[in-house]
Amino acid sequence: MKKAQIQTDEMPTEIDFSKGTRGKFYRPGAKLNLPVYLDDQVQTRLTALANAKGIEFSVLVNDLLRKDIELIEMAR
Repeated sequence: MKKAQIQTDEMPTEIDFSKGTRGKFYRPGAKLNLPVYLDDQVQTRLTALANAKGIEFSVLVNDLLRKDIELIEMAR
């Protein structure tokens, strides 16, 4: 490999997008599930609670969030 061809971690000063396609990967109505990161203590407690109730972790978290949203709406 020639010295000029050695790759570095730096971005090029200019990128040519003239042949790019706008919206190529856009999907109207696509659903995006965002990752949620819980503190270790919170996740441990909620996991134990879900197991005790015999329900999925995500079901418990969604139920708790719905109740919080309901309380917020009632307080307005």
